[in-house]
Amino acid sequence: MSEQRSVPLREHLLALEPCRHGGLIQETSETYGIPESEILDFSANFNPLGNPFEYPESGLNFDDILKKSLGKILEYPDNRYLEFREAAARFVGLGIAPQNVIPGNGSTEIVRLLVECVIEKGDTVLLPWPTFGEYEMQCRVMGAKIEYPRQDEVETLPDEVLEKAKILFICNPNNPTGKLRTREEIKALAERCRAHKTLLYVDEAFIELSDPAQSVADLAASNDYVFVMRSLTKAFAIPGIRMGFGIASPGMAELLNTARLSWNLGAVANAVGTALLNVEGGIDNPYLKKARAMIREDGEKLKAKLDRIRGFEAGEVNVNYIFVDISKFMLDSSELSARMAARGVLVRDCVSFHGLGKNYIRVAVRTAEENDRLIAALGDVITQWGREQAKHELQNVIEKAAEEGIGGRKTCEYYPCHFEGQNCTFCFCPFYPCENERTGGKWIQSSRGGRVWSCVDCHLVHKTEIAQQVLDCLMQEGDTDELVKVAWKKVMEPIL
Repeated sequence: MSEQRSVPLREHLLALEPCRHGGLIQETSETYGIPESEILDFSANFNPLGNPFEYPESGLNFDDILKKSLGKILEYPDNRYLEFREAAARFVGLGIAPQNVIPGNGSTEIVRLLVECVIEKGDTVLLPWPTFGEYEMQCRVMGAKIEYPRQDEVETLPDEVLEKAKILFICNPNNPTGKLRTREEIKALAERCRAHKTLLYVDEAFIELSDPAQSVADLAASNDYVFVMRSLTKAFAIPGIRMGFGIASPGMAELLNTARLSWNLGAVANAVGTALLNVEGGIDNPYLKKARAMIREDGEKLKAKLDRIRGFEAGEVNVNYIFVDISKFMLDSSELSARMAARGVLVRDCVSFHGLGKNYIRVAVRTAEENDRLIAALGDVITQWGREQAKHELQNVIEKAAEEGIGGRKTCEYYPCHFEGQNCTFCFCPFYPCENERTGGKWIQSSRGGRVWSCVDCHLVHKTEIAQQVLDCLMQEGDTDELVKVAWKKVMEPIL
């Protein structure tokens, strides 16, 4: 720490914690030995159709755009970005003009620019939680004081709270919860913010994949106390090419364009962004309309399957991701995320979002086939966890039996699940799943999709004499897994 303090930086920067962005696919591949091409990333939220260059009907040819931009790499870009700003204005519509547009190298640069130009050390900003973490990072860099109202408290914030705040950040639809505020709700909030001279920052990074009718971009064009941000990354599935833009009143936009880093869009990003924004139809072009319809349909199907997992409570489907409460699930978010990654499927552990702890995950809405793979991987994790718990329980049974002998436990909340007087030495069957229908067990359709082995009609290990014989085998010296096989062959096979 003494070495850090000798660095000539502002003191408060020492308390910042780094944000982890990107690289998860490569890291997962290296950690678990899974080829990168086989990893399915549900932790990142992009247009489930993929980028529009994969769709000939979009009329876009990436090679042509790239070739055109390469002719510009020996020149400094025109820092006015006139074509980009004109294309952005047409894309948004709502009466937006080029003089309202501030080009940005992705949404994070736009957040940084706005905060740098508004916040002075000690100013208060309001970050309704949970929400996108980059707002807090950029505000802390500038030395702001952070207050955290809850998302459901935003509409009823006291006047005195708004009065002392320099900026109120609203993500609409919100990341990670997916909550979508209506245009009228945001408009009412904007009127209150204007009255208190609090800047309302509205992040519409996902609005193209949600409901563009709820946009308030036009309010920003004529109100010095409203700023709207848009991102091309999410809508067009191009995270590797950093592009976005802000929308503000002409006077504010002029000042921000003066203050932003010069040449913040390189030749390639400028050419690609302009081409995407110029696609005929703007925000209602066929590619985006198809994506929104797909998200609504496949998102609701995915939500229904997630809700059928015991301990999962999936949130509303307003955009291309679903917020899932797993506080009643057997694993916390970090362990679940790690186990899913080991199977080549990444989900977003929401532990890094303020106030959430390890009780939530977020999953993207992807294609129907990919969504089914997510559900299958969750089923595999649950099955494996169940086997681990059963093995742990079996070891406890063996150790207890060595001291106390066989017993008929009656403390289970499900007792008697089969018949009065049953023996509950083995609550977890040591042979699960035996897959032998002569026991009375059978394959049934899982609520998550696929089949699962059900023991509901098998009573064998709950009979005292059978439980005793199985236990006698398991208490011998040797590996437990091998002893289970011996017990099946010696005790169960003759009965069956």
